[in-house]
Amino acid sequence: MKDVLIGVGLAKSVFQLHGTSMTGDVKFRKKLSRGQFLYFMSEHAPSFVVMEACGSAHYWARELIKIGHDVKLIAPQYVRPFVKRQKNDAADAEAIAVAARQPEMRFVEIKTSAQQARAVLFRARERLVAQRTELAGALRSALYEYGKVIPSGLAHLKRVELIVDDQQSDIPALVRNECRDWTCHASVPPQVLV
Repeated sequence: MKDVLIGVGLAKSVFQLHGTSMTGDVKFRKKLSRGQFLYFMSEHAPSFVVMEACGSAHYWARELIKIGHDVKLIAPQYVRPFVKRQKNDAADAEAIAVAARQPEMRFVEIKTSAQQARAVLFRARERLVAQRTELAGALRSALYEYGKVIPSGLAHLKRVELIVDDQQSDIPALVRNECRDWTCHASVPPQVLV
């Protein structure tokens, strides 16, 4: 029977642990480095381990499940009301343990490595699409300074190319060269960004 609940405050290099009984009696408080954390948890009897669903939480959840712990993740907004004093890693670990004991608490599903990989790819694509949109806006703005009005939308980038490549244009060569560089980055089709 797993009778210990461990709230873990994850950080980049130092983890805070707050161990309690299932009724809330404090059993231990620990501050461990990344290397010490997995060793400590592998030596500790199987327990209920709860963490905020943050950057590395899904990775650590999978690692802890491998060594026999039951792991739950809580969305940070559900932990925040349980922080009793100023926010720090120790207070977060305690708040996580308290929040986990609430009967109505909802937990976040632990992602597989493949699900995390797809999320990374999705965020990278979103970032590239935003950069492409920003570049298209910069192109339109630069050409507008020389009286060339280009409608918004990526479909109109061909007009930009025609204006920039027009040798009879009154746009300075320096601006045309810069616009050519922007145009090649802004015209990358979305399917290439995947």
